[in-house]
Amino acid sequence: MPAETDAAIREVLESETIAVVGCSSTPRKAAHGVPSYLLEQGYEIVPVNPFADEVFGREAVDSLEDVEAEIDVVCVFRPSDEVGEIVDDALERDDVDAIWTQLGIRDDEAAARAEAGGRTVVQDRCMKVEHRRLVA
Repeated sequence: MPAETDAAIREVLESETIAVVGCSSTPRKAAHGVPSYLLEQGYEIVPVNPFADEVFGREAVDSLEDVEAEIDVVCVFRPSDEVGEIVDDALERDDVDAIWTQLGIRDDEAAARAEAGGRTVVQDRCMKVEHRRLVA
C-alpha cells in the first residue's frame, strides 16, 4: 500500500531492521549519514554494498539475497533506474514489509509491483528527515 500519509510513514518507521542498499562507507555521503543516524536511533542496519567489506563495523553484503537476518525495510540509495531490480529482489523475500527510496529516487512501475506484492512503499523521501519529523 502507498505510504503517503504520516500515519503510514510512522508505521514504517516503527520497524527494527533496515537493509540499506547502496550504503556507503564514505562519511560525507547521504548514503552513509542517513543510515548512521538510523543506527544511532536504535535501528538494526544491514549494509548492502558489493564494493565495501564493512560499514559501521558491520559486514557489508553484496545483495539482498545475501542478507541472512530478517529484514523489515529495504532502504534504497541507488539511482532510480536500479530500483526495479532491487524491488524484484525484495519481493523474493517473505520478510520485507516496506521499500523506501531516498530523496530523488523514484520508480512508479516498481512501486506498483511492490504494492501489488503487499509491501508498503515510500518514494522520494529521506528516512532521517521523516524520522526527525514524526518520531524523534
